[in-house]
Amino acid sequence: MAKEITPRTDDYSQWYIDVVKKAQLAENSAVRGCMVIKPYGFAIWEKMRDQLDRMFKETGHVNAYFPLFIPKSFLSKEAEHVEGFAKECAVVTHHRLMNDPEGSGLIVDPTSKLEEELIVRPTSETMIWNTYRDWIKSYRDLPLLINQWANVVRWEMRTRLFLRTTEFLWQEGHTAHATRQEAVEEALKMQAVYAQFAEEYMAMPVIQGAKTPNERFAGAEDTLTIEALMQDGKALQAGTSHFLGQNFARAFDVMFLNEDNQQELVWATSWGVSTRLVGGLIMTHSDDEGLVVPPKLAPTQVVIVPIPKPSPEFGEVAEKIMRALRDKGISVMYDQDMKNRPGFKFAEYEMRGIPVRIAFGARDLENNQLEVARRDTKEKTAVPIDGIAGYVENLLDEIQKNLFNRAKDYRDSHITRVDTMDDFKQVLKEKGGFLSAHWDGTTETELKIKEMTKATIRCIPNDAEQEDGVCILTGKPSTQRVLFAMAY
Repeated sequence: MAKEITPRTDDYSQWYIDVVKKAQLAENSAVRGCMVIKPYGFAIWEKMRDQLDRMFKETGHVNAYFPLFIPKSFLSKEAEHVEGFAKECAVVTHHRLMNDPEGSGLIVDPTSKLEEELIVRPTSETMIWNTYRDWIKSYRDLPLLINQWANVVRWEMRTRLFLRTTEFLWQEGHTAHATRQEAVEEALKMQAVYAQFAEEYMAMPVIQGAKTPNERFAGAEDTLTIEALMQDGKALQAGTSHFLGQNFARAFDVMFLNEDNQQELVWATSWGVSTRLVGGLIMTHSDDEGLVVPPKLAPTQVVIVPIPKPSPEFGEVAEKIMRALRDKGISVMYDQDMKNRPGFKFAEYEMRGIPVRIAFGARDLENNQLEVARRDTKEKTAVPIDGIAGYVENLLDEIQKNLFNRAKDYRDSHITRVDTMDDFKQVLKEKGGFLSAHWDGTTETELKIKEMTKATIRCIPNDAEQEDGVCILTGKPSTQRVLFAMAY
């Protein structure tokens, strides 16, 4: 089965597509640029979604839902916002079909033209802030901490399953605050929540930082990001948190009466992650044998495979093992398929990235032991049946930590300090990864470097130290390094 996957060293892009398809995560749909998320892929997304949802609620946020369609006039109210999304918007102009009088199927009913076009949601700031105008009257109504799980549409020309599709699933938080400081703290808090999720659950190390003005979300005063590094040396923006200032409150006239009985504009944030995280998980951990899933996000953490095939006696043993594992909160399945041989099953479960495989035959039972294989290192160990639950519990923790440490070691070894443009180009070509370099702070220089190398500034790290230097392109003074990379 692994032979059907293109090796990463031969063609990383094709390897990624092969893993997505062979692990049965997603496939292209009949609509160009849109994907069908298959049950296994959706199960991984559900694990991500459910954990993130718990973390949001622990920080005081609640869920709501807002319409898919946004009046065009709403999008026009915040000039920078509309400019940022105008080229990606899908537009609804009519509301009805009719039979073609000439008999060639259905056509748009020309009499059903909408008085105002509707935009299929590319993001919900405008709809939500139009709604908040009615919800917020006084400081007693603040802070308003709301999250939405939804789908959005951004018309893409170049698409890749999970990483960039015309329609995708995501969450978008939208919060309103009485003071600038509260809103800034909220944006930082949610950036930290995303980083915690990425590292503790996805086992994907990230760098927290701020985007440059050129890379900010349209309509934001500041955009915070978490940036991860994939196995091909390219960066992935894994989540963003935006301080919106009072831009949307001003555009939609969202005012509140403060404690001094004075009218003020509300301060805002928005933040989101999407099904792009599934792509990030794949490219951080998977190998030439298929998908590798961190135990904390694996829909099935353990699979039990009898050798050579299921039997009543084997079934009794499997039930005993499953009860012991489930008592510890471990998700487990027993393969009772009679059609395929164990070797095929082993390859299939490796392809799907199940963290732990338990196999046993008659001789194993005679010796009161089981064969336990871990997906991350392929190591196999003989384990006594009576101690299996504790062993697997510890093994899952070990796998989770190993995946994170392995990814972090790779990431850290691919952060390179460069001080000249020649070194920048050489490292980018030969090694890739993050390039830590001085930049003069101008958009003109940022765009020139991108034009020359296709590398972009991924972020100004939150923990960047002050350091006098000169810009790698212009030689102008700089006080700190930023991180450049090729990116998805």
